[in-house]
Amino acid sequence: MARKRTGSHSINSGRATRAPREQMTRAREGQLAWVLGAIGQVLRPLVRLALAFGVKHAQIEQVLREVMLDEARRAWRAQGSEPNISQLSVTTGLNRKAVTSKVREDKEPLPQTEMSTEAKTLTLWLQMFADDPALRALPVTSDDPAAASFEAMARRASRGNVHHRAILDELVRLNMATEHEGVAHLAVEGFVPAGDLKAMLSFLGDNARDHLLASATNTVGGRPPFLERSVFAGGISLEACERIHRLARDRWTTLHDEMAREMRAEYEAADKRDAGRIRVGIYAYFEDAKGGSDTPDVAPQKSSRIKDRE
Repeated sequence: MARKRTGSHSINSGRATRAPREQMTRAREGQLAWVLGAIGQVLRPLVRLALAFGVKHAQIEQVLREVMLDEARRAWRAQGSEPNISQLSVTTGLNRKAVTSKVREDKEPLPQTEMSTEAKTLTLWLQMFADDPALRALPVTSDDPAAASFEAMARRASRGNVHHRAILDELVRLNMATEHEGVAHLAVEGFVPAGDLKAMLSFLGDNARDHLLASATNTVGGRPPFLERSVFAGGISLEACERIHRLARDRWTTLHDEMAREMRAEYEAADKRDAGRIRVGIYAYFEDAKGGSDTPDVAPQKSSRIKDRE
């Protein structure tokens, strides 16, 4: 009888041990489903972009493989370790052969928008124009070192690393400035190189990357949260959407000038060894959610939501 009681106790103990494990497994599976659901939503517009330019599944898979390996290395190095092939294989789920055979080809990367001298020059020009509307037109060069000129502005924006003629030619090519009889004229309200696909893709990559980095970092935690807020309304007219869109544009102009002025001051005062970077942005998107919604399986309804991630 004693043995039977002992055996019964052992069985019950085993069941008690298995129960928490099963709960942990279910919880883990639930988390993975949530993460994959969020990744699916984020990937949808990127897949739309890929299909619009004829990108195939195999090409996207190759990019995903490379990014996963790069991020796995980053995660290990952040913990103070240089990962080996086995560790990278376990972390990413890629087999050892795939990790070993991965050799980065020499590819022409998209230019980094924060390093663009023409973007820096145009931002400074917009800031100067906001302070003094007469500076929409600048002489390309001036014999007076104290006078405003495109040459002096470009030298300041690029720290003298790029000739002003090359910067002006690029801005003219992008239809952001014009030049007539030795005078450069500002032709836009912001650096949006709509006529240059490569530059537009660079901004898409940089802006979306940093927005998602802020959101992902806030979700994972481990540091004070980044500013990440949005407000949403559904079940309103497209005319109202456009009016709200214009309101956001108008408000952004003021904030843009303030942020650019602050960043310019810090940039000029920075030590050459400083390596911090920051991007502050804004976006707006609206659509007719009835029929052609970009958020499938979500029925249009009267709603308003404010999301704060601070």
